[in-house]
Order: sequence, then C-alpha cells, then structure tokens
Amino acid sequence: MKSNRLQQFLIPLLAVLLGMIAGSIVMLASGYNPIAGFGALVYGAFGDTYYIGETIRQTTPYILTGLAVAFAFRTGLFNIGVEGQLIVGWLAAVWVGVSFDLPKIIHLPLALLAAALAGALWGLIPGVLKAYLKVHEVIITIMMNYIALHVTNAIIRSVLSDEGFKSKPVKESASLHSDFFDAITHHSTMHYGIFIAVAAAFVMWFLLERTTKGFELRAVGFNQHASQYAGMNVRANIILAMVISGAFAGVAGAMEGLGTFGNISTKAGFTGLGFDGIAVALIGGNNAFGILLSALLFGALKVGALEMPSSAGVPTELVDIIIALIIFFVASSYMIRWLLSRWQKGAE
Repeated sequence: MKSNRLQQFLIPLLAVLLGMIAGSIVMLASGYNPIAGFGALVYGAFGDTYYIGETIRQTTPYILTGLAVAFAFRTGLFNIGVEGQLIVGWLAAVWVGVSFDLPKIIHLPLALLAAALAGALWGLIPGVLKAYLKVHEVIITIMMNYIALHVTNAIIRSVLSDEGFKSKPVKESASLHSDFFDAITHHSTMHYGIFIAVAAAFVMWFLLERTTKGFELRAVGFNQHASQYAGMNVRANIILAMVISGAFAGVAGAMEGLGTFGNISTKAGFTGLGFDGIAVALIGGNNAFGILLSALLFGALKVGALEMPSSAGVPTELVDIIIALIIFFVASSYMIRWLLSRWQKGAE
C-alpha cells in the first residue's frame, strides 16, 4: 500500500523531471542555453511579487479545470468539454455581474452560482445522452465546445456589448478584484478566486473520499454492471458526475470573468484553459491535492515562459514542447513504474 502511494507521488514527479531534461536537450539542439532558459522561466514565475501574483492568478483557473477533468476521470468519464463549460460559465457570471445592482454579499455568490449552474447545464446534456442513449461523452463534449464558443460570441455581440466585441465591466459588487493583493503584488491581476479554487479542491476530495455518494460515483466509474447489481442507479450517477464536473469548469470561467478580466469578449478560438486542465489532472494523478501542485506548475510554466524570450532569447513555444514532453512521460507511466520496481528490487 505504501509502495503504491509512493509510486503515485514519484511518477508525476519523475515525469516532470524527465520532461525538463528532454526540454533541455531540445534547447541545446536548437542552439539555446537551457540553464539561461530555465533561469529566466523561474524568474518570470517567482522572481518578484508581481510575477508571483501573476503565477497564482494563472494557477487559479487551472486548479478548477483540472478538478473538472479529474472528477470525470474518477467516475469513469472523459470530459473533453471543460473548455465549453468554462466559456458558458464565464458568460453567465459576467451577465449576472453586469445586469444586477445588489449588495456584494449577495451579488458575488449569485454570479458564482450562475457560472456553476451554466457549466453544470453544459455538462448535463452529454451526461443524459451518455446515460440513456450510450452516446460517447467525448464526441458530444467536443461538439459542445464549438457550440459554446459560437453561441457565446453571438450573445456577447447582441446582448452584452455596446462595442460589438466586449461586455461592460462587471459591477464592483460582483468582482473578485482584491485591493490587498493589488498592493502587495505591485498591481498584478491576482484576485480572491484562489481561495475559491482551493476550497473547490477540498470539496472534491471530501465528496469523493468521505461520502456515500462519492463512493457510488467511483464505483460506477470502476464497473457499471457490478454497481447496478449492487442496487446503484448507474444512469443517475453518470449524469450527476458530468453535472458536477461541468460545475467546476463553470466556476473556472467565473474566475476569468469576475477576476482576471472583469468582463467577457468575443473569442476567435478557445482559451486553452479547459484543454490544459486535462494535462493538469493527469500530472496531479486525478487527486484533488495533487492538482493544486500540478496547477501551480502549469501556472509557473505559462507565466514564466513570457520572460524567456527577453532574458534568454528562448522562444515561448519551447515551453509548450516541455509541457507536451511532461504529458508524454506521464502517459508512459508504465515505463516509469517498471523502472521504479526494478530500482526497488535492486535496493532490496
């Protein structure tokens, strides 16, 4: 048991290390200095309080999109639709934030609830189709990403925007902006959403590991036929899993709409946060607390990469190569597990 837990911790760690080593080789082969490149990346992520604030801000939606993907994984589903669920959650949060004049104690929770409900609704549709018609959730969620993108753009242009491409700013009573974080991080875009994201990780852990419903959801993910034989409602649990996964993604959208940007604008393409959430979940081992660490890693990589061209002359695209290599090694966990077992046998 201890050996399995140790491997669950070591495999993502080794995958990250191997990804960094392979990335260094790519830098050398491309004529760049990997020490200078990684030095610039670390400085760009943690070099001063502004960079730290930006890293934490970038980490916030990654935590929630990682939780959304991981929750579906843990219940036997593959939610590729986190991107679309995030976008509709972003739209719903901004719509509530713009449209109502309410006290902050009511307005902000209402906007967050609207985002969660919008994401949950976008997850409900593939959940119902999966449960009752056996339509694979991957196909449906991919298509619904595009529906979310274009429907959202249409609503922004026709309902929320005076300029044709961007909504009005959300009202102060619905904003996650923090004057305190603004002051201590030299005007970074860090906001109170980080507390919501960490709380969401605890909610996922508690729900899956400490409740009867969580046990049911995991059991259905492991074996639907055995769960049905044991008297569990398989269809209801499939739908509920997709709804909860979508709610996490919707709240991730609220982090952007109420915190980072304070509005919503039309998009030519996807944000990438939902798709990156797949990698965050994989590296975090689909574990709520592992996702906190993997989201921080991704936030640091994305923000730190912006410093690499100016300080080390390394193109930011190399960071995407490093991330891809890390994912490759995580996906090759069997190979890492075999190497660890050989090492443990040799140590004995």
